Amino acid sequence: MPTNPISISCDECVLEGTHACDDCVVSFLLGPAEEQAVIVDVMEARAMKLLHQVGLVPQLRFERRGA
Repeated sequence: MPTNPISISCDECVLEGTHACDDCVVSFLLGPAEEQAVIVDVMEARAMKLLHQVGLVPQLRFERRGA
């Protein structure tokens, strides 16, 4: 079952450089803002959401600029 990848880039996030970065799953997994975007497919995004719901990782706080 093909899925479209989701690109998550700190450079494109309206919350970049705010305290929200301290508790974002992207920062949690990769450390401070990386130069590259994180690419996840829909199944991985669902898995991250489930991991958050049971308290294992922080919430994804990404919100694309201009969205």
